[in-house]
Amino acid sequence: MFSVKTKFRIISTLLTGSAIIASGVLMSPIATNSQSATTIKIDGSSTVFPISEVAAEEFQKSKSGAIKVTVGVSGTGGGFKKFCSGQTDISNASRPIFAKEIEACRAKGIRYIEMPIAYDAITVAVNSENTWANSLSVEQLKKIWEPAAQGKITNWNQINSRFPNQPLKLYGPGRSSGTFDYFTEAVNGKSKESRTDFTASEDDNVLVNGISKDKGGLGYFGLAYYEANKNKLKAIKVAGVEPSASTVKSGKYTPLSRPLFIYVNATVASKPEVKEFVSFYLKNAAQFATQTRYVSLPDAAYSSAIKHFDNKRTGSVFGGKEAIGLTIEELITRDAQD
Repeated sequence: MFSVKTKFRIISTLLTGSAIIASGVLMSPIATNSQSATTIKIDGSSTVFPISEVAAEEFQKSKSGAIKVTVGVSGTGGGFKKFCSGQTDISNASRPIFAKEIEACRAKGIRYIEMPIAYDAITVAVNSENTWANSLSVEQLKKIWEPAAQGKITNWNQINSRFPNQPLKLYGPGRSSGTFDYFTEAVNGKSKESRTDFTASEDDNVLVNGISKDKGGLGYFGLAYYEANKNKLKAIKVAGVEPSASTVKSGKYTPLSRPLFIYVNATVASKPEVKEFVSFYLKNAAQFATQTRYVSLPDAAYSSAIKHFDNKRTGSVFGGKEAIGLTIEELITRDAQD
């Protein structure tokens, strides 16, 4: 179990976004240990950030500061840009690596080990004072978010005539976000196809705060950020199904449930400190995922990930494409392929 201090830091970071902003990149508060320590660099998805943050903190504690682990947030796409240019050791990702990123890594001679570490339910959230919308269909979400909606769908009563005459204010991840990539493909039919007249940010706390202060607000982000802010947000059911660990595990929350990953540079994986950290991460990933309010994978999935890491199985089982609607069982079956 994690200490009270650790639990408080996780919740505090999610609730308030209490992180260090350095050079335009969101950094975890844990990245402030001794400058003389050996450093492992992680960057990427804001969705995966809480899991990797607690993994890094617990590992650093076990090493008494001898190894420093920095955790940055530049979005899944931004993280892969750094990873494929050799700037980071590990990349957090809320979607599989895309074909163009595979090519970018190949061009720089970067081989990687792909490992799923949890599952997420992308949560569509509204202001807590929203009493009219409880469930939206995928078709209604498309009506809201498709490019054709820009400047046209601006009021709640345009979504459903029974909804009030209330201005619709939208909040969503930026274009470097894996959540943006997944949501737009799942809802609009094509990755990155979206209206652009909304408040965008790679920091999910910005989205949470925006919706919480706007009665007509609606946005989407990872389940953990909703769970940490239930007191000021309301989750919308998608096609009548609420986002939760149970609906993700049952496969009912579709198409907005998706796997979360870490990608490890295969060359640096041989370094003792990286090998030790990743092994620690994977052995405790189920606990880290649950603690940070995501959905843990079955033990078999983590055993498989440890095997792939120890054997340095490189490459992706997704062929450079998104995997919309993939269930946990299907993920395990696919990932087990050698």
